[in-house]
Amino acid sequence: MTDTPDKRFTSAPPSGSWTDFLYSAKFRSWVSQIVVLLLLLWGLYEIVVNTQANLARLNKNFGFDFLGKQSGFDLSTALIPYSSTSTYGRALLVGFWNTALVAGLGIVFATILGFIIGVMRLSKNWIVSRFALGYVELVRNVPLLVQIFVWYALVLKPLPGTKQAYTFFGDSFFLSNRGLLMPHPQFGPGAWLGLAGLAAAITGIWFLRRRARLVLEATGKATPTFWPSLALLIVLPLLGLLAAGWPLTWSFPELAGFNFKGGMTLVPEFIALFLALVIYTASFIAEIVRSGILAISHGQTEASQALGLDNSKTLRLVVIPQAMRVIIPPLASQYLNLTKNSSLAVAVGYPDLMYAGGTVNNQSGAAIEVFSIVLVVYLATSLFTAAFMNWFNSRMKLVER
Repeated sequence: MTDTPDKRFTSAPPSGSWTDFLYSAKFRSWVSQIVVLLLLLWGLYEIVVNTQANLARLNKNFGFDFLGKQSGFDLSTALIPYSSTSTYGRALLVGFWNTALVAGLGIVFATILGFIIGVMRLSKNWIVSRFALGYVELVRNVPLLVQIFVWYALVLKPLPGTKQAYTFFGDSFFLSNRGLLMPHPQFGPGAWLGLAGLAAAITGIWFLRRRARLVLEATGKATPTFWPSLALLIVLPLLGLLAAGWPLTWSFPELAGFNFKGGMTLVPEFIALFLALVIYTASFIAEIVRSGILAISHGQTEASQALGLDNSKTLRLVVIPQAMRVIIPPLASQYLNLTKNSSLAVAVGYPDLMYAGGTVNNQSGAAIEVFSIVLVVYLATSLFTAAFMNWFNSRMKLVER
């Protein structure tokens, strides 16, 4: 006689009942997520309560009224009007635009340099490939902060003074320990017609390239677009300026006593930060480009050569377009890293967002408010960059039929 097992412990829950949901993976998933969310909310509540208690003990109130108070300090570089009589909010805005400037230019030039070095890594020329290899291994293994100090303290600051400054292009550019001075364009009334011409040129280039692509897909005939695009980009803005009576003049730098007047100045702090960010980030982009190209089957190269394409056209028309689908995701990470690494500008005194935020905090004492603003700005910038790169990646990916 065999023992019958107790059904209370061995039988499965009745099918179709509410117990099915309790034993399901979906229910466990919802419960775990709700528990984690409640723990996070509890932790956030504790942080807020603790912060309020500490502020009360220090006789401080949380608020952003300080943004309207006079700053009382100057910033060496400002893309928008700013003086020591401006507000703290204006100072933070200047820091944001300075960060956007160095990050935007850094992304563009790091991408160009990275692509060049990445292609050089795959060159059949031994000297070219080894030079690119040495560049990558040297630059990416030296901390970025060290490279910023090298450019600033060992390259730019030892340059001669204003009276012994190096001159270029017929005394239009001056390079000294004060920075790089160059002609500065000044736009008068009606200059918006030049911008309208530029917008029209960009629109025309888009339609031109779209039509060339459609013709290529329909007939297999390639239509040249480079020179017509370049002509549009030059002619239409010029026509707009001419229609407005040419409201464009140039301010050239001139030596007056112990300093320069006129023109536009790129301070050494900006140049050091810009060069270090570009050169450092380009070393990582070069490896991304190299790996993306190697991910493409060699049969694609052989097929293009069988069709009569030379090496440059094979790389430009066959290999790179396919490699971009591999390159774009890690490229987005490097863009985010470059933007966040720009905060190292505080080490050489370039007035970026972190520098301006630190100065405002030192004078106002509103540490929580100031660095909350800095946190939100960096977060929003990173999310915008990631969203744009995700959109671009979706445009470049293969469409399955």
